[in-house]
Amino acid sequence: MTDHVHDLRSVREATDRLLTAVAKLDNAALAGESHLPGWTRGHVLAHLARNADALVNVFEGRPMYESASARDADIERDSGRPLEEQLPDLRDSGAAFLATTEPAQDWSRTVELRNGVTDLAANVPFRRLVEVELHHVDLDIGYELADLPDEFTGREIAFLADRWSGRPEVPPTALAAADGRTWRTGSAGDPAVTVTGTAAALLAWLAGRGDKGASLTAAGGPLPALPPL
Repeated sequence: MTDHVHDLRSVREATDRLLTAVAKLDNAALAGESHLPGWTRGHVLAHLARNADALVNVFEGRPMYESASARDADIERDSGRPLEEQLPDLRDSGAAFLATTEPAQDWSRTVELRNGVTDLAANVPFRRLVEVELHHVDLDIGYELADLPDEFTGREIAFLADRWSGRPEVPPTALAAADGRTWRTGSAGDPAVTVTGTAAALLAWLAGRGDKGASLTAAGGPLPALPPL
C-alpha cells in the first residue's frame, strides 16, 4: 500500500538534492545539452517547475495542463532563462506542490492526470518523486541512475514493469536484478525471456535511458523492444 507521507518526505529530500546541484551550475551549463534529445538543461528545469504547477492543479481539481500544446509552449518559453530565474522558480514551484499536500484531504480519492489517466491521490507524490529523480539524472550533471536510492529504483522498476504488462507486443519477460530482486512484465504466459543485470541497468532499459539495455543479458531470446513511454 502506498505511503504518501513517506513519499512526500522522499520528494522533499530529492528536491533538496536537486536544488543543491542546480545551484552549482552557471548559465552556460543551463544552455548545454541534457540527456534528453532536443532538450537543454534549461528545458529539463522548466519542465520540472511546470510539472509541479500541474500537480497543484491536479490536487485542486483543475485540468493538469490547459493542453498539450500549452504545456510544450510553457516549457519552451521558460527554458532559456538564466539561473537566477530558473533556480527560484524550481524551488518555489516545488514548495507550492508540497504545500498543496499539507491540508487534511481524502488521499483515497481518484484524481485526473494527463490524457485521461486517473490515479489515487495517494500515488501522486510518488509520481512527483519520479519526475524529480529521473530528471535530475537527465540533467547530466553527475547524478547517475546508479546514484538513485535503492528503494526508489525498485519501485520505479515495478511501476514500469506493470506498465508494459499485458502488452501483446512485449513477450512475457522475467526481470532479475543482480541484488536478487525480481519482477515480471510483458504479455501473459510463462516468461519466454529472462533479462538480468543491475537494478540501474534494468531501470535504464524500462525508462528508455542510459545505455537502454546494452549492458543487460537476455536469455531465451533477444532483449524485447519496449513501446515508447
